[in-house]
Amino acid sequence: MAVAALSRLASAMSLMTDAIDRRFDLLLGLPDDQRQRLYEAMRYSAMGGGKRLRPLLVKASCDLFNIDAESALRTGLAVECIHVYSLIHDDLPAMDDDDMRRGKPTAHRAYDEATAILAGDCLHDLAFSILVDERTSTDPFARCELVRLLAQASGPAGMAGGQMMDLTADARSFDLHTVTRLQQLKTGALIGFCVEAGAVLARVPEDRRLGLRGYARDLGLAFQIADDLLDVEGDPALAGKAVGKDAAAGKATFVSLLGIDQARERAAMLVAQAKEHLASYGSEADLLRDIADFAIARRH
Repeated sequence: MAVAALSRLASAMSLMTDAIDRRFDLLLGLPDDQRQRLYEAMRYSAMGGGKRLRPLLVKASCDLFNIDAESALRTGLAVECIHVYSLIHDDLPAMDDDDMRRGKPTAHRAYDEATAILAGDCLHDLAFSILVDERTSTDPFARCELVRLLAQASGPAGMAGGQMMDLTADARSFDLHTVTRLQQLKTGALIGFCVEAGAVLARVPEDRRLGLRGYARDLGLAFQIADDLLDVEGDPALAGKAVGKDAAAGKATFVSLLGIDQARERAAMLVAQAKEHLASYGSEADLLRDIADFAIARRH
């Protein structure tokens, strides 16, 4: 990844991280009653960690259509609520049973399982509360479509469905087609929402969003292949979580099915394809292009 692009993206990520943390700080003020521990767990999980890649994708999508910064940030915040809720639940003993996330103990380790489950539930609910608010968009039709698309992307036809497939992966022999489908649901569906969000807010007809959907599809798969590579080659200190778990569990991944070299080649090909889907856009799509390059250049 070019030095200038990396610097530009690092700056954008830093600004987004600060903006999202400030919003969570405002939204999750501690109440002076018995709910305080729940709010503490939500703050613990939502603030002070993560790349904020999904809100940044929303911003990049909104840049294409000159959507105002407040709408973009609120939509990105809603997606981050869904993402953080999914991480809390994925880490639970009933799911992936992880002890570390973003370089610190997972929510159920820092608090307890019941509190972690409720924190995830509340972040899920908060996402839709944000989207239906008129401050996200004055257009009720745009707000309704955002809610519909995020519900689809996070439910059984998206992220949750992919997680269900993943839970069965260590007991079955998945081929490349099945692994691809799993990751398109578990990782790709939410990325797809992020990339399409700007077009939704701009009321762009669905038949004019095909290029954005193609970009999101290829980016999501490239991102997951990079994750699989990091699970094999990554440094736990940089990743902020355990690595090597997929291989230990006997799960089929892009790396186990393709090998390291071919997996890396496929990720690079997908990034190139993702950027080709943006050919009709000019410099307003540079952030999307930078994110695509970062997907396979990152070290965590």
